[in-house]
Parts: sequence; structure tokens; C-alpha cells
Amino acid sequence: MMKNTVDPMATEAGVMAALLAEKGYTGPEHVIDGKEGLVHCMGPEWKLEILTDGLGDSWRIERCGMKYFPTEALTHAPISAVLQLVEENDLVPEDVAKIRIRSLARAADILADPTKYDPRSKETADHSLPYVIAAALVERRVTPAEFEQDKIMDPRIREQLHKVEVVADPEIEKVFPALQRVGVTIETTDGRQVGMELDYPKGDPRNPLTEQEIEGKFDALADGVLSKDKARRLKDAVWQVDGMDSVSELLELCVTDL
Repeated sequence: MMKNTVDPMATEAGVMAALLAEKGYTGPEHVIDGKEGLVHCMGPEWKLEILTDGLGDSWRIERCGMKYFPTEALTHAPISAVLQLVEENDLVPEDVAKIRIRSLARAADILADPTKYDPRSKETADHSLPYVIAAALVERRVTPAEFEQDKIMDPRIREQLHKVEVVADPEIEKVFPALQRVGVTIETTDGRQVGMELDYPKGDPRNPLTEQEIEGKFDALADGVLSKDKARRLKDAVWQVDGMDSVSELLELCVTDL
């Protein structure tokens, strides 16, 4: 359970710090570089200039990835590639004879061992490369909805599991982690082959999400939590953040809308 709260808690702490700074709150510098501070206890090879270099001109958040799929990290590049191929070639499950994935040895070993071809729960499905690829093929998306129990046992998705083959590729091992490369080949029932290599999954800053994809992820997470009208108003508020003078203005707008 805690795994799902650590990022929101860090975000909450960051927003609170920004609100306090906006009101003029300051803190002791020695907690960073003083006696028994961060550098003293954990250093000494800290590059403190990173904290201020380019401050106000460039933003680290723009170099951060956004996890697009609610699945194990090594499944993201294969899902991204399969979705792209399926959409570009307008493939439906009945068109597909085999999906061959070339990836890291650990992906083949951990995410595609024989037990992963028969997931029975969310915890096994979101760590099953065959399942998430099958779901991507059938639903053309991988969202929290694909990990509800009725969806995990959906005959149409389960019929695709045996089509997924995962093999370790030594050449891909050589470029990891600089590249998160994956190779995907889809063989169709009429004898065609379509394929691609992808170096970064969707959501990586080098393969960023479009605004439409970000909204789609938000909608998938808000489903069942917010009404469609409240979700739309919250999205509108977030898209206006660049024009706001303070963090307080955004929080005020969110609270008013919700």
C-alpha cells in the first residue's frame, strides 16, 4: 500500500514548502552544509551547485519521466511499441498471429516466465509482459481498468496471451540503461510482418506524452473518483497554472472547483 503513497506525499511536501516560501518562510542553511548536516553525514562528494545552477531558467521537472502505464517499469517500452504498431497498422486481435518481443534478459526471465501466461490477480497481471501486451492489443490502451478482475479474466484478452513471445537480446543488454531499447515484431495472420525498435518508452522526457495522452491518463485515474464535470474543471485549472502568479492561486481554484 505504501508504494502508492510515497510520490503523492513527496508532492504534498513540495507544495507545502512552496507555499511557505511564498509567505517568506526561510530555513537554516546548515542543515545542508553545516555540522551534522546532509553533506557532513552523507558526503563529501556532493555537487551542491546543481541546486542553484540555472535556477529560474531551466526546470528539472522537464527532465522527469511520467509513468504512462500502471505496470512494472520494464513493460513500458514494449507496451509503447505494440500500441504504436497496432494503431499505425489498424490491427485487431484477429489479425495477429504472433507478437515477438526482444528485450533484456531480466524482462524475459522475470516478466515472461511460464507463470506469467496465467495471471489471476492485479499483482500478477501488472508484472506479466504477456498479459499487458495482450491487453494493449485488445483494448488499445493499458490503464487501471485493465487490471480489474473481470478484465484480467476476459476471454478475449486471455486468448492473446499465447501469441506473445519474449526473448533476451544481448545487443539490447549492451545499451542498457543508457537506452531502454526494445524490439517488437508483429506477424499477421495473412503473412505480413510489421516491427520497430524503440529506445525510450512513452512518458520518458525523450519520448514525451502529448497533452491528449496526459489528459487520457488523468481521466483513467479520476474515473470513479471524480465526476466527469469535476475532472474537466480540475484539468482546466491545471492547464492554467503557467498564467498564475502563485501556487496558492492554483490551490484556491482547485478547491473552489471541487
